[in-house]
Amino acid sequence: MSVYIKLDENGNIEDSRYSVFKLKRDNPTVSFPNHLTEGLLNSYNVHKVIIDPQEVDIDETKYKTVANDVPVKKEDGNWHLVSTVVELTEEEKQNIYTSRAGLNTDERNIRLMDTDWWALSDTPDMTAEQTAYRQALRDITSHANWPHLEEADWPTKP
Repeated sequence: MSVYIKLDENGNIEDSRYSVFKLKRDNPTVSFPNHLTEGLLNSYNVHKVIIDPQEVDIDETKYKTVANDVPVKKEDGNWHLVSTVVELTEEEKQNIYTSRAGLNTDERNIRLMDTDWWALSDTPDMTAEQTAYRQALRDITSHANWPHLEEADWPTKP
């Protein structure tokens, strides 16, 4: 889906959320072709907006990108809709923390259940490595990166 803007006669943005539907509604006596060229659109002061991809690598536990509402004209002569990096609210940060903590707790429990058979009474005694691994899983919630764990943060299964 394409995004368009409509400019007034002075070149100022009249409508930053313009569409082909609005163009046809605003010009009911015009029979538009199925494919609207850039030149045809420009003749009605309608311009396509380029949505710029987010190019910044951000810490998604602290920041988010928000698309600006109003396009800006860049040096290339085209209109662009750019994003701004903003800090998450405390509520958003807490929601991310809670969600990741829940997912990682579930992952920890699955990894523990996968080794429960090591502790059954009819199996040989657990090795020191197995015991240390299971304890490290139980202690994962005190890891410095909790709950924003990377795969490398998890203990290695012996």
